[in-house]
Amino acid sequence: MGIFVFLPLVLPLTAWPVARLAEQRLHPRTATVLLTGVSSLMALCSTVCLVLLMVVGTAQLPGNPLPDGWSDPEVRASVPHHEIAGKAAIPALVAVFTGCLCTLLRHHRVRRRAHEALEGLPRTQVAVLPDPRPYAYALPGRPRDRVVVSTAMLACLGSRERRALFAHERVHLAARHHRHLLLVRLAADANPFLRPLRTAVACTAVRSG
Repeated sequence: MGIFVFLPLVLPLTAWPVARLAEQRLHPRTATVLLTGVSSLMALCSTVCLVLLMVVGTAQLPGNPLPDGWSDPEVRASVPHHEIAGKAAIPALVAVFTGCLCTLLRHHRVRRRAHEALEGLPRTQVAVLPDPRPYAYALPGRPRDRVVVSTAMLACLGSRERRALFAHERVHLAARHHRHLLLVRLAADANPFLRPLRTAVACTAVRSG
């Protein structure tokens, strides 16, 4: 096997050309789904690779709580510099799990604050916030999804433009784009080489709306 055991860690280097091809050749909706799936799969494979490298490289070290049998001699022989790779995998895995946890906590905090901002307003599909800043966004939630728009944004638009804006945000909700964006953010935390796919999915999600 040799250096090929590290392939899942470096394969995401292909993310940039994959993202460019998907953006140019595919419908934005298809590209969003495809790129999300590819980034999630690559992130999962690279994380599993790090776990296996850690187990193989450190199970035989003194004081390690892992059973020695988890690090078969034949497997160790197929991993170049298995002890070095195993030790390096430990901080890499800590960084992966810390980054993913921070992203999940930030995502939860933003959604909670967004819902808190709507407390006291009528539970209609469109929520209008009095704010001098123009903005609009889709807010998923239970029991119903909502489109949030500021009074300044409504003041900037005519009736046809408002209908187009609401239709655009409803497409985001129907396609569950917030889930795609969260998955690619987690994938980029797991492997920084996947950041081009995160940017590409953000672009294709907007275009498909």
